[in-house]
Formats: sequence, structure tokens, C-alpha cells
Amino acid sequence: MRRVVLLTGQSLGAVRASVDLATALQPAMVVLEDVDLVAMDRSHVPTNAVLFELLNAMDGLDEDHYLLFVLTTNRPDLLEPALAARPGRIDQAVHLPLPDAAGRERLLELYGEGLELRLEQPQELVAELQGTSPAFIRELLRRAALAAAEQSDDAPLHVTDERLRTALAELRTAGGELTQTLLGAG
Repeated sequence: MRRVVLLTGQSLGAVRASVDLATALQPAMVVLEDVDLVAMDRSHVPTNAVLFELLNAMDGLDEDHYLLFVLTTNRPDLLEPALAARPGRIDQAVHLPLPDAAGRERLLELYGEGLELRLEQPQELVAELQGTSPAFIRELLRRAALAAAEQSDDAPLHVTDERLRTALAELRTAGGELTQTLLGAG
């Protein structure tokens, strides 16, 4: 059985304890979500104890340890070069592009779970969402579901093309440029 130790937000500071836990549970995976928050280039943050703990943890594994480190980031340009410069720290980097049409369609289904999607023109919506992130699509469906909940007592919630288009217009204009950028609105 495999175990996963997930570090996000404030828990990113607990690298040593997390690696110790994963070692006790091995084989295990240590996932550091948004690693750029603790592994920023030292030219930006010259002394970062958490970065040194991470580097030591990744280097300190001998052949008897069965740990896999998975590091995620939206900002690889900010990462400390020493993280990848030493052999054995980063063996493979994978870029996850924005979803294609089929991916956007599957995301609508995934994030629409529990909703009754009544879409007359689903392919048009999928096309309009080109260049958006999964987070944007999730927020789109959340906002459309909130609008549906405010307008009816139906269960399950009925989300129509009209509600999705209204939510899409709101996301693209009301939040301003910063919100669009943060949500991956392309």
C-alpha cells in the first residue's frame, strides 16, 4: 500500500517532519504543492531554512528509502537553481498545459457533478473556454450553481447555458484584469 504526505499552505514549513513521517510509512510519496513558496531562488530570499530542509531531505535519502518527491508550481522561473542543478533532486519535469477542448468538456462534467447541466450548445461553451484553466472552469460552474440556487428551490440545481454565460461574462469583466489572470482566463 502506498502512502502520500501532502504539504500545502502553512504545512509547507513542516518539511522535515513530513519526510520523517513518509519515511516511517514508506513506500510513500511527499507532495509539495506550490513548492515555489519555500524553494524560491536565493537571490530573492537569501536565507530560507525550509529550502535548506527540503534540499537536505531530497539529498539525504539512501538506497534503503522508498520515497518519491512530487513538487508542483505555477512559477518555475522563481525556483532555486540548486533544486534542479544537483543530480537526483529533480529527475523529471512535466509541464501541464491548459486543457484542450476534450479536457474542458471533461472538466465541465467533473465540476458539474451534482448539478443538472441543461446545455443546449455545449460545444460553443467549450470553445468559449479556450485558454482557461481548470480553476476558472470550476469557478464558472460554482457561480452558475449559486445563481441557480438563488433563483429556485429545485434539487438538483439546474444550470443552463444562460446561467453559465452570465457567470462567464461576470468572471471575464467584473473581476478585472487581476482576477482574470489569477483564474487563468486566458
